Amino acid sequence: MNDVLLWILETVQSVDPVLRTLIAGVGIMLETSLLIGLVVPGDSIVLVASTAVDGTVEYFALIATVVVGALIGESIGFYLGRWFGPRIRRSRLGARIGEKNWQRAERYIERRGGIAVFISRFLPVLHSLVPVTVGMSTMRYRRFLAWTAPASIIWAFAYVSVGSAAAGSFRETSEKLHYAGYIFVGIIVVFLLLVLVAKKLLTRLERRHLGDDVADSGPEAESESQDAPGSPGE
Repeated sequence: MNDVLLWILETVQSVDPVLRTLIAGVGIMLETSLLIGLVVPGDSIVLVASTAVDGTVEYFALIATVVVGALIGESIGFYLGRWFGPRIRRSRLGARIGEKNWQRAERYIERRGGIAVFISRFLPVLHSLVPVTVGMSTMRYRRFLAWTAPASIIWAFAYVSVGSAAAGSFRETSEKLHYAGYIFVGIIVVFLLLVLVAKKLLTRLERRHLGDDVADSGPEAESESQDAPGSPGE
């Protein structure tokens, strides 16, 4: 297994560092935009690119590129929502996304404001849908950027750090330990499982603000929710 993994890692590392970094940035940009953000595996692209990181300069260059790519993608989504939001929602693409998801995103932004922008970066589906929905709201771009930038930085540091650390430790131990490959795979699998659990936990914690409790409880709960006092979080 070590030989196979070394071949894969060397293949990734043989790609020009600048090109490899740009591919990761473009991948995450596409993943965070509405039009193809639900099908492009940007997180996988970043994780693979991070396994080829060689040195501090490449490490921070990849993180910076991923952050910029994410912000560009989310900015595209924001302005698509500002200029073409209702048209996109009524389009075939909007129908494919589903009216339920549009309503969840709207309720979430109304109830949580900027916090919804931050947390949505770590939630499935919403991470691509929220920027467009925010664009259709009254939130200003500067405020949107102020909330999404820290989330993008945290996300980038997490993925790049785990990928580069796992690959680095594997290269150092592959000649000494015949089971080093299993340790490498185990680290990646555990990380991805933790990400999945964190997304599930966040979704559960934010369930009330997403409106899922209203949808599950029926019209009476929705009426009570609308009558209840409160204001969206900042």
